[in-house]
Amino acid sequence: MTPRAADRARYDRATALLDAPLALVDLEAFDANADDLLRRAGGKPIRVATKSVRCRALLERVLARPGFAGVMAFTLDESLWLARCGVDDVLLAYPSADRAGYAALTADAKLARAVTVMVDDPAQLDLIDRARGDGREEVRVCLELDTSLRLFGGRLRIGALRSPLREPAQLAELARSVRRRPGFRLVGLMAYEGHVAGVGDAVAGRPLRSRGVRLMQSVARREVAERRAAVVAAVRSVEPDLEFVNGGGTGSVQYTVAEDAVTEVAAGSGLYVPRLFDDFSSFTGRPAALFALPVVRRPGVGAVTVLGGGYPASGVAGQDRLPVPYLPEGLRYDPLEGPGEVQTPLLGSAADDLLIGDKVWFRHAKAGELCERFERLHLVEGDQVTATVPTYRGEGRTFL
Repeated sequence: MTPRAADRARYDRATALLDAPLALVDLEAFDANADDLLRRAGGKPIRVATKSVRCRALLERVLARPGFAGVMAFTLDESLWLARCGVDDVLLAYPSADRAGYAALTADAKLARAVTVMVDDPAQLDLIDRARGDGREEVRVCLELDTSLRLFGGRLRIGALRSPLREPAQLAELARSVRRRPGFRLVGLMAYEGHVAGVGDAVAGRPLRSRGVRLMQSVARREVAERRAAVVAAVRSVEPDLEFVNGGGTGSVQYTVAEDAVTEVAAGSGLYVPRLFDDFSSFTGRPAALFALPVVRRPGVGAVTVLGGGYPASGVAGQDRLPVPYLPEGLRYDPLEGPGEVQTPLLGSAADDLLIGDKVWFRHAKAGELCERFERLHLVEGDQVTATVPTYRGEGRTFL
């Protein structure tokens, strides 16, 4: 029996009394992935990216481990909720226009101590001040650096369109704006090199593309390390008491921690290891989060149909954004239908061994987005479900 076949047998036994669709997290794989992230972090703290987990029970599990410290949230509403639930170090990774959220933040001392908001434009400070109302609590602020790689005199840009702040002088000027402004305190700097941390460099069947990605990332790592060091020095000249400099992501942890200027790294997808993270040469994780769909039809030889399945991931639409049939091995989509809104035909010889009611196990292309489809996660240890915990959705929280 192959390791994947053994996993399928375990998951089928563990969920034998549960009807699909359902989602599970294999705690042995989850914990092994956490260990690998800690190894690659080399002693620097890891801030957990909540959008890649979206389950409070699992956030609490990983934060209980030495080496993980604080979370990186994706909306202000989520940040405030987590702080109210007891998380005392929340970095909001994206600027917000949530005026009600800012009013709540500036009116509550506990929330203001726990939450740090992201800023890359003085207009965002103006919005916060207009939203304050009677709130007088000091707002903790983090600045974001654009890490994109610019080539050929800036005519080619590689990397996400995030912050407009790129050069040391720009960051230092905004840092001075924060210092001069009553009611704000600059505490951090963030620089997420997504073109390194989130782009696989070993795509199966695409050797030329993979070689090109490795070359690009080698250049990008050197460029961002030099520029990040200069930016940190410039910002610290304005605010010597900067508390943290955050960088990296699951795919770049070991490279980012090598920079002296970086005090912590972020990671989240590396806990679940979704499909897109199979394409990295620098580490190998274990798939920990899966979902099962039931076989509801057998339309012919070499074909079954499962219920649901159209769960594409965000990003540029393409094959790599689709969930992949994982267990049993050897199933593939019908190219004329793909994963559907209410049903998904699957082809392959493995289909002939599946009966009505059997489960087919899938991996999502991304990590936390899986939890937007399911209200609960069944936590598996060995061949037993040892707990069932709510996702954000299961707690009635759908932030985006």
